[in-house]
Amino acid sequence: MTEKAVLAGGCFWGMQDLIRALPGVIKTRVGYAGGDVPNATYRNHGTHAEAIEIVFDPETISYRRILEYFFQIHDPTTVDRQGNDIGSSYRSAIFVLGDEQRRIAEDTIADVDASGLWPGKTVTSVEPAGDFWEAEPEHQDYLERYPNGYTCHFPRANWVLPKREAAA
Repeated sequence: MTEKAVLAGGCFWGMQDLIRALPGVIKTRVGYAGGDVPNATYRNHGTHAEAIEIVFDPETISYRRILEYFFQIHDPTTVDRQGNDIGSSYRSAIFVLGDEQRRIAEDTIADVDASGLWPGKTVTSVEPAGDFWEAEPEHQDYLERYPNGYTCHFPRANWVLPKREAAA
């Protein structure tokens, strides 16, 4: 049995490149989520964020662990921005598929805020997952095809998210 996660943390190329390498991640695809345009495209995605859909094996990797890595590889404290990418398309968001994912997302955000690992408070929104519009083929697996292509995502060295109880 597999589960799904939908995350937005800036340009979807860098997110996909790093997340797909996690043990337990079965497949990923990039696209547009959380917006107002049906059949969103790169040229016309309205208020959608660039997002990644992750299919994973919960026996190998937990939703919480995916979220911890998400917070390690992008800056969740910048409003509508990652690196040189600016605008609501590049916002930080977790699109939840049910109450359990919402609970885990909110708990993880509280741990990030309590940890002091980032210089400010998390601006990541937690929203119900709606339609996910798959991006065009040229955006899928982009950094595999162009290894020196643009990315603003990277794992921060020695970044380990403590739970609030352990941090106290």
